[in-house]
Amino acid sequence: MSTPTRKPIMTLYSGYDDPYSHASRIVLFEKDVDCHIEYLNQSEAPEVLADLNPYFETPTLIDRELVLYSSTLINEYLDERLPHPPLMPVDPVNRARARLMVRRVYRDWTRLLPVCTGTNAKKATEARQIIRDGLTALSPVFSSQTYLLGEEYSLVDCYMAALLWRLPNAGIELPKQAKPVMQYAQRLFSRPAFNDSLSEIERGLRDKKSA
Repeated sequence: MSTPTRKPIMTLYSGYDDPYSHASRIVLFEKDVDCHIEYLNQSEAPEVLADLNPYFETPTLIDRELVLYSSTLINEYLDERLPHPPLMPVDPVNRARARLMVRRVYRDWTRLLPVCTGTNAKKATEARQIIRDGLTALSPVFSSQTYLLGEEYSLVDCYMAALLWRLPNAGIELPKQAKPVMQYAQRLFSRPAFNDSLSEIERGLRDKKSA
């Protein structure tokens, strides 16, 4: 008798290539959760998500009767819902610090990625410079620790991995003094969960640059 196929307990509606969806996929694979990932492009999202998300945006997570949108909400929920391995600090002070760092990654750098690949050359150059300078300034952090918050991989590193993977496609090359950041990026990219999280389009972001 054949073994019945287990139905995934969650469904994540994800963009093929957006850092917000990517961060949520990384969390899911780090947690090794049984989840169905449904990829949507921009034209499909409004129709598919019409009854789930008032903003028609990815990522959107369904867990039984619960529907969540916004990557930050989804990822913190996943960490609480599936506590092993933990991706957020236990104590309130360090949790607050982690949330602040996530907000900084989003506001200072990730939101500028579309500008880097946009049609306004001046704004693209300015956006690349902001990201380049901000990431370079992080270099001293990695002289004494493995990950952004310390020796333990955290939720912040999931967001950073999605950002750093997209730098070549955004036309951003970090300077030599940012070598510790580039080494940190390779540590993130070498994690099995990161490799499993990549869509085919995201794999191509690096393939095109190395071709």
